[in-house]
Amino acid sequence: MKENWGDELGLARLPTGLVDRLTKPFAQFLRIEAAAGSVLLLLTVAALVLSNSPWAHEFLDVWEIPVGVRVGSFDFARSLRDWINDGLMTLFFFVVALELKRELVLGELKNPRMAALSIAGALGGMLVPAGLYLALQLGQPGEHGWGTVMATDTAFVIGCLALLGSRIPQSLRVFMLSLAIADDIGAILVVAIGYSSDISWYALSWGAGGIAIVRGMAWFGVRNIAIYFLLGGLTWLAVDASGIHGTVTGVILGLLTPTRRWISDERLNAILNRVIAYPAGDHWVGDTEDRKTLRLAETAAREMLSPVERLEMMLHPWVGFAIMPLFALANAGVPISFSELGNALTVAVFLGFALGKPLGVLSFTWIAVWTGIAMRPEGLSWRLLAGGGLLAGIGFTMALFIANLAFGPDLINAAKLGILSASVFSAIVGVALLAGRAGSSGSPSR
Repeated sequence: MKENWGDELGLARLPTGLVDRLTKPFAQFLRIEAAAGSVLLLLTVAALVLSNSPWAHEFLDVWEIPVGVRVGSFDFARSLRDWINDGLMTLFFFVVALELKRELVLGELKNPRMAALSIAGALGGMLVPAGLYLALQLGQPGEHGWGTVMATDTAFVIGCLALLGSRIPQSLRVFMLSLAIADDIGAILVVAIGYSSDISWYALSWGAGGIAIVRGMAWFGVRNIAIYFLLGGLTWLAVDASGIHGTVTGVILGLLTPTRRWISDERLNAILNRVIAYPAGDHWVGDTEDRKTLRLAETAAREMLSPVERLEMMLHPWVGFAIMPLFALANAGVPISFSELGNALTVAVFLGFALGKPLGVLSFTWIAVWTGIAMRPEGLSWRLLAGGGLLAGIGFTMALFIANLAFGPDLINAAKLGILSASVFSAIVGVALLAGRAGSSGSPSR
């Protein structure tokens, strides 16, 4: 009898420590990303099949249907594809920023030299591909699309690593996730700087005011998530109207989200003890004191998690299993013509990802370690980093996102073909290299 009572209360298990609070959210993030990568792949294949089928015209036209509000001269509408790319993808960037904030404050990136390795890899993985692309497209119609080859697709990369299971160390997963997140933040900065239209400072001031109000609400202790989402939506409208891409709002608000818990362990235990103090009976019905204590315990249990953790747990499955697959379905559709594989733009995009990414990641991480700026974890060999650099050539989601901003109808299909072919090549070669790794550590190691 006593043993059963102990099992029910969890007393027969070891208590959780600080390390569990840090590693469990990271492990959950990896699991969702790996599973989401499978759904993303399925919807990508579906988009490719449909766009090359007898129903291609109807399938592609669906995403151009205007959706919005039109009242007299007031017209606030855009295509279904634009609502997905501009609106729903803001939540994607919000979740990316939440994960980055958590890693910087609580996770692996809290160590500056560990963070420097991922940041150096991300920086090299953006600058070298963009430079290679510009060298191939300078003076040509696709020159403005240099930002297309700068981003790495987090879900597909984590999905590829999941295929390798225990054959690769956890340090590579941490490095690649951190690199991909830093890469995504860099990509959205590229969007804000390189692919925004003429700036309306009046609208932008309203957006800045909305961000300031959000920060002030957090400082004053406002806890209602619905209010934050409402104000975040209004801020998005202002930033979008300013000419800066509205998805920047998601990054800023994500980085502003607090990482501190409102309720301590001691306070939660004290509140729960008050609930346990009431004997079993029918007095939980009505607005009684014990009922109020129960509601208080519910709030306390919820607030044991920081806002960053709560929002990430709430939104990440929606982003991984709904928003990103929907984005792929709307944007991955491209009529495939093998005669276009030799197109100069397609080749530039392909080489930017397949060659520029691994060169940039490996060279910049080597320089960072050699100069002592960064530290390479034990077990993370240079061969593993080379394989990770190849996987970083899987651009897909962010690449398609930037391509839609950078290219017109006459070039977009050639760019998409380069993105898709480079992503397939990088995934196959990267996984093959990692699967057959010798495990040598190489040098330098400081």
